[in-house]
This record gives sequence, structure tokens and C-alpha cells, in this order.
Amino acid sequence: MSRGTQSGAAEAPRRVRCAIYTRKSTSEGLESDFNTLDAQREAAEFYIRAMRGEGWEALPERYDDGGFTGANIERPALQRLLADIDAGKVD
Repeated sequence: MSRGTQSGAAEAPRRVRCAIYTRKSTSEGLESDFNTLDAQREAAEFYIRAMRGEGWEALPERYDDGGFTGANIERPALQRLLADIDAGKVD
């Protein structure tokens, strides 16, 4: 009895382009060589690398809003991110 043809090759995961957005409400400490925005990005990159087998990849573009409150959406990096999502640059 035949089961049909199977190549046995696993299908490559779909590419998922991931943007990383970071924010800190005050600019205090942002002048440091390694600051909270860097730590947030590093943590997100670590998670995205862990999902590499699912096709995830971090985009190199930085979306950092240092010194902007989260109380509203009038933040430059957030607006760039939303525009890039609308343009199909981010999955």
C-alpha cells in the first residue's frame, strides 16, 4: 500500500519582520553608553532570536522614544513605526 509521495523536507517558516519599539518617559540616564532603551532593545532582540526557528527576524531600524510620555501617541518613533507598518515594512 502506498502512502503517496512525501519529500520529507520541512517547509521553511514564513519570514516575520519584527520591529522593536522602546520608550522611556524621561530623558534622565539616556546619555549613558548603555541605557534603558538599549536594555529594552536587547531583551526584545533576545526573544526574537529565540523565535528564529519560526522565521522571526529583528529589523535594524531603531524606534526609540527617549523622554516621551506614554500618555499620548504623539511620539516621533512611534509615528515612524506606525507609518512603516502601514507601508508593509513590518509584519
